Amino acid sequence: MIYPEDKEIIKIDCRHYRGHIPCRPNKLYGVHCGECDYYDPIKERILIVKLGALGDVIRTTPLVRKIKAVYPQAEIWWVTYTPEFLPDDVDRKLKLDVQALLQLEETEFDYLFSLDKDYEAAALANRIKARVKKGFHLLDGKTTTFDDLAYAKYHTGIFDDVNKANKKNYMEEIFEICGFTFGGEKYILSNFDSDGYQWDLSKLPRPLVGLNTGCGGRWTSRLWAEENWSQVATAMISKGYGVLILGGEQEDARSKRIAEKSGASYLGYYPLRQFVNLIDQVDLVVTGVTMGMHIAVGLNKRIVLINNIFNRYEFELYGLGKVVEPDKECKCFFMPKCVNKEYFCLEHLPPARIIDAVTEVITMPMEAGALDDRSAPGPAAGQPASKKP
Repeated sequence: MIYPEDKEIIKIDCRHYRGHIPCRPNKLYGVHCGECDYYDPIKERILIVKLGALGDVIRTTPLVRKIKAVYPQAEIWWVTYTPEFLPDDVDRKLKLDVQALLQLEETEFDYLFSLDKDYEAAALANRIKARVKKGFHLLDGKTTTFDDLAYAKYHTGIFDDVNKANKKNYMEEIFEICGFTFGGEKYILSNFDSDGYQWDLSKLPRPLVGLNTGCGGRWTSRLWAEENWSQVATAMISKGYGVLILGGEQEDARSKRIAEKSGASYLGYYPLRQFVNLIDQVDLVVTGVTMGMHIAVGLNKRIVLINNIFNRYEFELYGLGKVVEPDKECKCFFMPKCVNKEYFCLEHLPPARIIDAVTEVITMPMEAGALDDRSAPGPAAGQPASKKP
């Protein structure tokens, strides 16, 4: 930018620059651009389009680690329905609305990573100005791919038999779409252990097992019977473990019944951030394929995952646990409701198998770093993101 000779130079390519308000170094230290040691020039501008659901957003956060490694001076933007759950290393967190759309349409990006196949996300990808576009977009009202890198993920989404044969996990697929190779990068889910919530759990034995018993109102094909959960809870208590029932408002009545029958503890349902913090209090989580599963993985909790309608290879558990499936094959692959008239597969998953899995996982060695790697590398609290040597 060219300034008149009598005007102060403003470095608008700096990561800290905002334009409509003072930057963080100015607020904290009173510095101006010409004398600032915190100048952090942006070399690339990258946009991630991953709108929802929240579990999918959480399991896309490993991509931020890869971007920071490959493009350490990139400015990362992310548009979603739940920006409050995005990592701190995302520079611009946008909730999809009119205000965000105006900003996006007037910004030029070096890379667009469009990772949702939903129509609104694919349509948004068409409206973005970017030098390189990867992933999915809308063509004649239907979702398709920008290039061949996204073909594998696209292919599994339109043919069930291809999906069932897939051996790649979700992270491998989305990294491939963006031109990267997945190297075990973990979820980023941080800042929920310091929210000041107080839990009365001191009287519960350890290890403390959390049973996340619901699956939402839509995907009832994943719903394991209350009686089964009660048997698991009773068995865990008999082994000397603490048991805490986890769930949201939709599962409240169900959670109360399981707790009453088994003697497990149930503290009620809470807003989402508080629910994340509650999951952080337990040592192991038993769950179906739900948002709670991704929260547990993001918090590096030991996990026993009950799966029936999805491809088990889709889930990367980072050595934190194991997947348990029914003894009979699921006939309703990727269906929200069971339509098989012969049997419901989850009726052929005996509680004993989950009890054995919990006993195994709670005592197994953890992968190095699995319990303490909560967030991507970043600045200390209250400090700017970078400083010259």
